[in-house]
Amino acid sequence: MNKNEIEGRWLQLKGKIKEEWNDLTDDEFEEAEGEAMQMVGKIQAKYGITKEAAEKRIGELQSAV
Repeated sequence: MNKNEIEGRWLQLKGKIKEEWNDLTDDEFEEAEGEAMQMVGKIQAKYGITKEAAEKRIGELQSAV
């Protein structure tokens, strides 16, 4: 997978994450810089869900991309 494919997949995943957790800001996505684990922390803090639940859901969303 080349850099363009990775960036494209991140953009697709970002869109799905925004649909799921629409209170996340563009700044929060920018801070995460494509790192799913940083997004997990932001989701966990903003929505009060467990790390495991956020990881599981992001994994499901990644599989759908």
